[in-house]
Amino acid sequence: MGKIVKISGPLIVADGMQDVKMYDVVRVSDKGLIGEVIELRGDKASIQVYEETSMLGTGEPVTSTEQPLSVELGPGLIGGIYDGIQRPLAALNALSGDRIDRGVSAPALDHTKKWKFEPTAKKGDKLVAGDVLGTVKENEVVTHRVMVPFGVSGTIDKISAGEYTVDDTVAVLTDGKKKHNVCMLQRWPVRRGRPYAEKLPPTEPLITGQRVVDTLFPIARGGVAAVPGPFGSGKTVLQHALAKWSDADIIVYVGCGERGNEMTDVLNEFPELIDPKTGYPLMKRTVLIANTSDMPVAAREASIYTGITIAEYYRDMGYSVAIMADSTSRWAEALREMSGRLQEMPGEEGYPAYLSSRLAEFYERAGSVRILGSTERLGSVTAIGAVSPPGGDMSEPVSQATLRIVKVFWGLSSALAYKRHFPAIDWLVSYSLYSDRLAEWFTRNVDERFNAYRTEISKLLQEEAKLDEIVRLVGMDALSPRDRLTMEAAKSVREDYLHQNSFHEVDTYTSLEKQFKMLRLIVDFYFQAQRALDRGADINAILALPCRESIGRAKYIKEDESAKLDDIYEQTVKELNELKREDE
Repeated sequence: MGKIVKISGPLIVADGMQDVKMYDVVRVSDKGLIGEVIELRGDKASIQVYEETSMLGTGEPVTSTEQPLSVELGPGLIGGIYDGIQRPLAALNALSGDRIDRGVSAPALDHTKKWKFEPTAKKGDKLVAGDVLGTVKENEVVTHRVMVPFGVSGTIDKISAGEYTVDDTVAVLTDGKKKHNVCMLQRWPVRRGRPYAEKLPPTEPLITGQRVVDTLFPIARGGVAAVPGPFGSGKTVLQHALAKWSDADIIVYVGCGERGNEMTDVLNEFPELIDPKTGYPLMKRTVLIANTSDMPVAAREASIYTGITIAEYYRDMGYSVAIMADSTSRWAEALREMSGRLQEMPGEEGYPAYLSSRLAEFYERAGSVRILGSTERLGSVTAIGAVSPPGGDMSEPVSQATLRIVKVFWGLSSALAYKRHFPAIDWLVSYSLYSDRLAEWFTRNVDERFNAYRTEISKLLQEEAKLDEIVRLVGMDALSPRDRLTMEAAKSVREDYLHQNSFHEVDTYTSLEKQFKMLRLIVDFYFQAQRALDRGADINAILALPCRESIGRAKYIKEDESAKLDDIYEQTVKELNELKREDE
């Protein structure tokens, strides 16, 4: 036990702490505030406190728990809403009302609830860490796989089906003369990544149903992406759409330092949203971590690690997990705040010199892996982090440090947002380094022409940007017929394909099959219209064809009516072939 000698906002310094270790959790004062040791100098420990420190005084006691900041992992996590240090908000609300009292804590999991355990292993089986002992039906959507904890292996001496709490022994493993009692609860330090057998290269995309993402800037399953953009450009709505529609099995959504009203939208909407894949509420496969900007700043730092640890836990069960961090800029601000109070040497714009390495530590915990265990199993964590650069300035340190790490950059544009073009992903600055790796998958699973069409629409958008300068100076009529056709085709790509309404019941999601058919309509119209021009057709006649209206409305055709897209294609070919020469 030590005593407080200095208080500086969320940072306190205590002496008499010679026996504590870095990142040990401590209890501060008689109120029992939760803190974490972040620096040691002799017998003095600097502690970041995850709760409000007002009214504390020097001389008050500080007691070490001798344990690192850890999360509880087990049945009951799914559908939970937690704060940054995994305290369930519902339990805290029941204990202290709308305003959470300081020092109040509650276990993350319900230790009294009984779960029906079904063994998948039997007596006499030899198991190692990571192997699945049995399953628990967590809800109608998620089956929780109870695993042998790390550091334990042996032969099953006893296992039986039944109803157990998370603390009850569900199996006994014998390793020589030593017996291991295994329960459904695991605890894991949040700052340490969970081990795996091997990290695998990305070979398969995470399908999101967002056309601009899947077609132009795909993200691999187990990949990392950044979504930077100024205020009002649609970062949060895009992350909501990815959470709802991506083909991940489990969603972990971390609201890290965002405004309270944005997090309120998440907390209100997610329980109401119906998961299109299962027909049940989206919360049946989601874990929410709510850490708003009015909560203590230090807790933002922990919330990111809490989220990624929960994601890794479900990855180890063999699930594909997507973690949304909104936003890493607020997390970096918490680092800057604590670094300043520790009087460390500041880096650019006051951020600590270790900003890049801390961001890399977070993002490198994503990936597609071969899971530890005696049987071959795969799992993945895909990390998508929003970045909120002040004033949309992409040259600021957090954006630049993130860009050096991630492989996908979805740059949001305020200009597109003001034009009401959503998702406001700027196709001229965004990129995906996974495109070449995933090209073979798209060829094999969608169509062999998919990658060629993707390249063609990218060229169209680049050519439009060049011609746009001329149009602004002298007007559209000064362009040649071929250039006018290019401008109109690029406009069709922008308005009929890349523009997508997240709140429209049909347009909010587009399967890869429909995406390909829509691409074919736009690109093949462009190619065949070029040939019609070569035959002497009038550009005005081409642009006035009825099929153009049908192409524009193609995105509102339902998924189960995709045959209508083939009819529009045939209509387009017929109308272009029937065009007469200009002089006829």
